[in-house]
Amino acid sequence: MSFEVNTLFLLTVDVEVILGLLLLLVWVQNKRVFAVAWWASAHLLRAVSVLLYGMYGSVPDLLSIDLPNVLLFSSFGVTWNGARVFNGREPLPGSLIAGAGIWLLVAQWSGFGGGAELRGQLSALIVAAYTWLTAHEFWRARNEPLVSRWPAISLFFSYGAMFLFRTPINALVHDRESETFLASAWLSVLSLESFLMIIATAFILLAMSKERTELRHKTAAMTDPLTGLLNRRAFLADAEVLLQQQIARDRPIAVLLIDLDHFKSINDRFGHAVGDKVLQIFARTMRAGLRQSDLVGRLGGEEFTVVLADASVDNAYLVADRLRRTFAVNAAVVDGEALHATASVGVSVIVDPRQDLAKLITLADQALYLAKARGRNRVEVAPIETAEERSVGDPISKQSAA
Repeated sequence: MSFEVNTLFLLTVDVEVILGLLLLLVWVQNKRVFAVAWWASAHLLRAVSVLLYGMYGSVPDLLSIDLPNVLLFSSFGVTWNGARVFNGREPLPGSLIAGAGIWLLVAQWSGFGGGAELRGQLSALIVAAYTWLTAHEFWRARNEPLVSRWPAISLFFSYGAMFLFRTPINALVHDRESETFLASAWLSVLSLESFLMIIATAFILLAMSKERTELRHKTAAMTDPLTGLLNRRAFLADAEVLLQQQIARDRPIAVLLIDLDHFKSINDRFGHAVGDKVLQIFARTMRAGLRQSDLVGRLGGEEFTVVLADASVDNAYLVADRLRRTFAVNAAVVDGEALHATASVGVSVIVDPRQDLAKLITLADQALYLAKARGRNRVEVAPIETAEERSVGDPISKQSAA
């Protein structure tokens, strides 16, 4: 029996460590998936905790040592935070030490220091709280059709309920059976609990895989397949939301309409493959030269657009001119072919809350038309229009050095 229990115990530790390392590898390959990093850390913490438990072997001894319990509590706190991250919420790092800190402080109180039963009840309550919080975190996303989350919810909830019965069961068994049986029984319970957490993680990862697949399909429907930028429909929808947010904050918003000069000539002379690479170079140039919060989209053909939040006329002009200059340098040579690839930009900025996105784009289009008429490879800025000021006039000409 001893060999079988020790084998199960070592297998538990090994599986926890292997799963933790595999999850860390997944996270390293895609660091945007922060939830995986949290769950990997939880499994590694739990492996160390189970290892320390196994060195003592009985519940009274387990309750007399602080470190394994601290690691165990922390592992479930980390699991809960991983569930929050998975659900799109901010993690709460302070919660990692809350349960362990409470247990350590109360355990030193004379009423708990010599009472294994009281200490066990307190530890069970802390673990149950963490596991039920984790189950609740997945329950919050119940409107999403991810079937694999429900087994995880059930496992976490059942685990917390099972943990609450640890202390009374231990007292019952301890009174009637030998210490050897007690050690074997509880090492088996520890292994079972650990495997339940592994199964729960598997369901969570399955749910995340489904969610990422749905996200990829949704993203594919919203992006331009050639450049990876937002397509026309998605861009206009997001731009409308951003415009309303800026109006609510009484902040300006700018639109840049960008058209590549003589793009048809590039396609005719060098072929569509080179033309596509020019479009991709310009898309990368824009994305690299803008803030993460700025909207970037391809309206179609060689026409692109950008929406800048909190951008004054001067700031919008500087951004547009920097993009124009950077693109001319990056697209100088494509596949060994020397190109003269340039872009013209029309800029408009509106601060009047009664103006809409269509008006903003119209003003930018007028400015772009003037940039084309005045020689291309330049930036033109339409005048700011408010209800009290002048109506649309000739765009302000800002000569850009080629």
